[in-house]
Amino acid sequence: MRQLAALLFAVLVVLAGCSVPFTAGNESAGNDTSPEASPTSGDATTTPATDAATGTASETDGTTGNDSATESSQQAVQSIDDPAEDVLGWENGVWYNESVPVVGEDGLNATERRAVVNRTMARLERVRQLEFNRTVPVEVISREEFQQRPSSGGGDAAPAFRTFDNTKFEGLFLIGEDENSLAVQQSNRGQNVLGYYSPTQDSIVVVSSSETPRLNRSTLAHELVHALQDQQFDLTSSNPGTREAYNARNGLIEGDANYVQRQYDDRCGDEWECPDIDSESAGNGSAAGGNLHLGVYILSFFPYADGPGFVDAIYQQDGWEGVNALYDDLPASTEQVIHPEKYGEDAPTNVSISETSADEWSRVALDRPGQPDYAVLGQSGLTAMFAYTLYDDYNRSSTVSPREFLNGGIGGVNQTDPFNYGLNYTDGWDGDKMVVYQQQNRTGYVWKLAWDSPAEAREFVAGYEQLLAHWGGQPTSDTGNVWRVDEESPFADAFSIRQEGNTVTIVNAPTVEDLDAVHDGDAS
Repeated sequence: MRQLAALLFAVLVVLAGCSVPFTAGNESAGNDTSPEASPTSGDATTTPATDAATGTASETDGTTGNDSATESSQQAVQSIDDPAEDVLGWENGVWYNESVPVVGEDGLNATERRAVVNRTMARLERVRQLEFNRTVPVEVISREEFQQRPSSGGGDAAPAFRTFDNTKFEGLFLIGEDENSLAVQQSNRGQNVLGYYSPTQDSIVVVSSSETPRLNRSTLAHELVHALQDQQFDLTSSNPGTREAYNARNGLIEGDANYVQRQYDDRCGDEWECPDIDSESAGNGSAAGGNLHLGVYILSFFPYADGPGFVDAIYQQDGWEGVNALYDDLPASTEQVIHPEKYGEDAPTNVSISETSADEWSRVALDRPGQPDYAVLGQSGLTAMFAYTLYDDYNRSSTVSPREFLNGGIGGVNQTDPFNYGLNYTDGWDGDKMVVYQQQNRTGYVWKLAWDSPAEAREFVAGYEQLLAHWGGQPTSDTGNVWRVDEESPFADAFSIRQEGNTVTIVNAPTVEDLDAVHDGDAS
């Protein structure tokens, strides 16, 4: 039954858009900081699409509704002269409501592809009220080709970074000690990425799961929004160094792209006639393989789930000008994305951790100029940690119920916002920091979390103890603040949990005897 639930979950969540994990600090990831850049986008060569990337489609497009009420008025649009200067709704000789004829049954040739891209750009200008400055090359590749391109699976990563990343995901109870966290993330990416925009290459790649690569209309629109964001706001201007900063920033960037894409899709069939050129369904589950790690997926999917609601809240208050201003004042935390009313009002605490480890335990240092050698997981990371217990196959228990995590909708789960990242155990987060320690090939960590109140801290501790129990843990003392997880568990270790007011400090070590050596709480 649990495996069936996981399968249904995987089919459900393969939605339009791309799920690209955080790779900051991984040398093999290139220099791309784009939310839509593949881990190899700094090295990949992207070129304009050619006739090889074809499907089967035939289109003569028109518009209805406010922009063009009748077929005759649509035909009149074709005879309108090009404007004297670039205007919103016109790109490279194509109006947003202009017909784009496609002939033949062997897909789009290069000329037709350019026309479709130009009209999509013109339509996005109408929706987003921003001007494209230049055209972006679009390449369509098969999923097999995408998976075969050089990747950041961890083989070329520095040993210190591999240790750090493995321990971080172990601390989130997502990936066990016997697995390579970078490889797991790369495997997820290979299965569920539908496309990406690379700022360093200034190009778009659409990944198709069809036997003959096809261009999906919604994916194209989504990636073109990222190109528009880059041209107007420079997506490389920020370089988030932690998972929390990455997910918070992408709450805006992916939220904006999904929000605009949905408005674009809503106009299709109402104001605009939009046959799916070279179409394949983005939501039919075809992009997901059988080995999708659902916990890592939940962590990576956060910006796509909660980002659009955050952008909508700002748009409803201040319009597109308010959304534009966000790029100069990014969300400070995923908490602010989950709870838009906290944006600009509730800055996270800068948590500090005292160095009290014994001499034989050394802090894992990362040679990353300008990047931190600690992790911040944030509310989105904590929610993924708890929610994964619904889908792992370790045992039948869970720390949250499906009703708490899955957002209901008509006929089932809400397809546009399936997950609730504001869980009781994670609400009230006010900051966190994790540092990793190593003794030869043994690792441990110290994770300190700040909360809005002692009550919120106690609630988190209660949930965390349930999490330890789920993974085979039991308290080793009457006080219950030291736990030991069963050796058969993928997270077999010792844990110390200490609450002081509104802070919680978690220490992890291979054995109970090692806990004080990793971090002497009495000395901090």
